Amino acid sequence: MNSNDPTNHPLRGVAQSPEATARYLADIQRVLLEIGDNLEVLARETRVHLRDTHVEGDRWYHARLRAQPVEKTLKDVLRHLNGLTDGLEKAAYKRNDVADKIKKLPRERREKELQKQRKKNPQLPGVPNYSPEAGQQAAQQGYYGPASIYDLGRGRESA
Repeated sequence: MNSNDPTNHPLRGVAQSPEATARYLADIQRVLLEIGDNLEVLARETRVHLRDTHVEGDRWYHARLRAQPVEKTLKDVLRHLNGLTDGLEKAAYKRNDVADKIKKLPRERREKELQKQRKKNPQLPGVPNYSPEAGQQAAQQGYYGPASIYDLGRGRESA
């Protein structure tokens, strides 16, 4: 079996499940954080050793100047590692967001289709099956709607 076979890859199941993806990314993040801890210790010990290494004829700051490029490089590595771990966490959250959107999508599509149908077939609110006869019956029961915009403030009028 070819390891590059896209039909049978070990991470396929992980990619299909948001929970498995989050667990996998958390495991990777945990390993990277441990590596980061080790790199922090290495950077500190390297700094102490290089700044303490003096050569005959050095001034007091020469050892510090020689140590700075190494310190800067290790600091950059740590910064990139922290960015990587933050990115893994963000990827796990985004994967869960996509899964939630996929779960909500059929309901949202149904609601959108219902809105389209309501827009094509408008009905009066509160009256399930509006017909002109229903309006006449309401008028006979004593309710008269406002005849114009100037009548809006009056409310109900009885016959």
